[in-house]
Amino acid sequence: MQTIEYFYSAHSAFAWLGSARLAEICAARGARLLHKPFELSPVIEAAGGLPFAARTQAHVDYFFGRDIEHWAEYRGVPVIRHRPTHHDAPLELPNGAIIAAQDAGQGADALAHAILGAHWRDDADISDPATLAPLIAGCGLDADAILSAARSAPVQALHRANTEEAIARHVFGSPTYVVGGDPFYGQDRLDLVDRALVRPFARGSWRNPPVG
Repeated sequence: MQTIEYFYSAHSAFAWLGSARLAEICAARGARLLHKPFELSPVIEAAGGLPFAARTQAHVDYFFGRDIEHWAEYRGVPVIRHRPTHHDAPLELPNGAIIAAQDAGQGADALAHAILGAHWRDDADISDPATLAPLIAGCGLDADAILSAARSAPVQALHRANTEEAIARHVFGSPTYVVGGDPFYGQDRLDLVDRALVRPFARGSWRNPPVG
């Protein structure tokens, strides 16, 4: 079974736009997702990107407005038509819940999709345990156990490690998919991810950055 390393944040618009298509690819190719939720801002800034507040209004209007609308219509994915109310809320708990579900050995794929959808479709506060609990239960998981694990020191250490790994591997942002060491940044590269699972791309002169 091939693995897709999945670097993303639980509040990422473009991870949400690609989430259903990613699941289709995994099902069709028999691939598994290795979830690596991370803190988005440090990763973007380490890669040389500007913090959201420092970007021009034209950039924000296009990349975080019109382009989201384009892809939502193209993929048939529902999104709210504005920046979510709680978009700047902390990510430790929702990212941690996904990591905890993966550690439990089940439900991480469904939970990631549910959390992303709650944020971008429903304008929910995914940093709130009361919001997360029914999402977790809806994926067949024990909400109390997952939320407790999400807050735990080991899971939060993994969350920090994911962020550090993303920086070390020169991840540009969310989502980034890695197949056999070959990275694909952005949900608009999912057709390339699908192809890479069947036939890897020639490397040419490019060399993969070190892992970890």
